Amino acid sequence: MTLTLDARGRRCPLPILDLARHIGDAAVGDTITVEADDPAAGPDIQAWCRMRGHDFVATSTAVDGVAAYAVRRLH
Repeated sequence: MTLTLDARGRRCPLPILDLARHIGDAAVGDTITVEADDPAAGPDIQAWCRMRGHDFVATSTAVDGVAAYAVRRLH
């Protein structure tokens, strides 16, 4: 299962807070994708993954051109 969070228009740290709030909605091994237009979201999500022990999978582009950051829940 892949869960997608829409964080468009939300400035950091709000995309990180959204991810932290919803990581438990995904099963271990599942992926959550955060779509965010804040340029700080990418580095912040990668740092959050390192600190919380989850896997930063990839950066891609959503259908509308917004950056999308995929995170795999590891625990």
